[in-house]
Amino acid sequence: MSEILCEHKPSPAKLEVLGVYDWPIWRKEVSCFPWSYDRQETCYILRGKVIVTPEGGEAQEFGRGDLITFPQGLKCTWDIVKDIEKHYNFA
Repeated sequence: MSEILCEHKPSPAKLEVLGVYDWPIWRKEVSCFPWSYDRQETCYILRGKVIVTPEGGEAQEFGRGDLITFPQGLKCTWDIVKDIEKHYNFA
């Protein structure tokens, strides 16, 4: 299984090149739910905090300013501990 990749506080230039601010926005309140990725997703967290626990793996915490890539085929649990808002893009 591929790993979740996270870059904390990527440079504004990198975000610009990726076109992050043109990606759609997803918002969700505090909640906990299972999720699986049928394709790779890259997202950039604008606000909030989430703990993502891959099936059989270690929990990872993400928050504002994180650029995250979730691999295709990942099965995990999302535990949103602070209302979240993120830009997202599917490969």
